Amino acid sequence: MDEPRWLDTAQQRDWRAYVDGSIRLNEIMDRDLKSKHGLSLPEYEILVRLSEAPERRLRMAELAEHASQSRSRLSHTCSRLEAKGLVVRGSCPNDKRGVYAHLTDEGFAVLERAARDHVRTVRAFFVDVIDPDDLAAIGRAFTSVVKRIAEAG
Repeated sequence: MDEPRWLDTAQQRDWRAYVDGSIRLNEIMDRDLKSKHGLSLPEYEILVRLSEAPERRLRMAELAEHASQSRSRLSHTCSRLEAKGLVVRGSCPNDKRGVYAHLTDEGFAVLERAARDHVRTVRAFFVDVIDPDDLAAIGRAFTSVVKRIAEAG
């Protein structure tokens, strides 16, 4: 078995800063959305993805991919959103095996309110504390990360 390529001191520092910062940022965003709007961060992400889709609907398989959730986890999350009246699910007219998730008008209204607070949190704890050149580098870096994960998938 090959010896792993261990991280050097700087790589280890940067990796740990990423892990710690991303976990804490996700916790803050989740806490704020729950306390102000009764939404978890994964629920919010689903509402965002549906709001951006044509006719505000996506097939569940496609939504799972975009929202970075397993299909079973997405199903549970959508069940909670359905119970709140924010999403409805229905079969695809041309594929009886397929299921669509559709953002309701109420769901869109909740998202519009939540997005105002969410962007304030994103700005306060991420965008406004990072130098614009570093922010662009983060965008390029994570585009590469997502691409590599997709290739490995």
